[in-house]
Amino acid sequence: MSEPATPRDNPDEIIEAEPQRREPIFNLPGIVIAVIAACVAIHLIRVYILSPDQDFALLVRAAFVPARYSGQYAVEIWAFTSPLTYAFLHGGFPHLILNMVWLAAFGSPLANRLGVARFSAFFAVTSLAAVALHYVLHSTDVAPLVGASGAISGMMGAAARFSFQIDRSQGKPAFSGAPLPIRDVLRSRTAMTFLGVWMVINLVTGLVGFTPGVDNQIAWEAHIGGFLAGFLGIRFFDRRREFA
Repeated sequence: MSEPATPRDNPDEIIEAEPQRREPIFNLPGIVIAVIAACVAIHLIRVYILSPDQDFALLVRAAFVPARYSGQYAVEIWAFTSPLTYAFLHGGFPHLILNMVWLAAFGSPLANRLGVARFSAFFAVTSLAAVALHYVLHSTDVAPLVGASGAISGMMGAAARFSFQIDRSQGKPAFSGAPLPIRDVLRSRTAMTFLGVWMVINLVTGLVGFTPGVDNQIAWEAHIGGFLAGFLGIRFFDRRREFA
């Protein structure tokens, strides 16, 4: 009885094995990686390259300072750029690391959902909304406001409108389904539990502080401003799709 031939018995026969598909360790959208890289690079430059005087000069120009708009100071280009550039500055390594972790967690599925252009616009608008509410409540404050927390809070607000449901079927995790009506979000136990915990954390960090000795962190009022912009405005940024 003859035995079936093997590759060793028949050297002319070539068997091609299917390549194993490997998932990347860091499956983050390019735009999220770019924002994280910018925030990390800027902070490293501030800490290890700039002198204290140079870092102070950078804060004056790039951080959001409400008193700049009080009419007591000359209007310079920084008055128009700082409401966006403040988001790329951070008060310390703990502040930076925490924000980048949340950005990766909530920004990735949102970026995969919206695409680069819409995600960039969403980041900009929620950053502006964060400083807008902060300015309304602290219009004469001279303390610099820094951090991406306002935009990240906007991403959390958007996530709540999707009830934190993520579709992984396409290989790129993205928020799935149509944004829920606000009344449905309010009825969702998952969404309301998360938002309740998030609100308590914001109030505690706003009243007690996040990092002892660091005063130039983004305020909880700015978190609320960014969150509301993301929660109420996600439909304006979402791609038009047909849902079954």
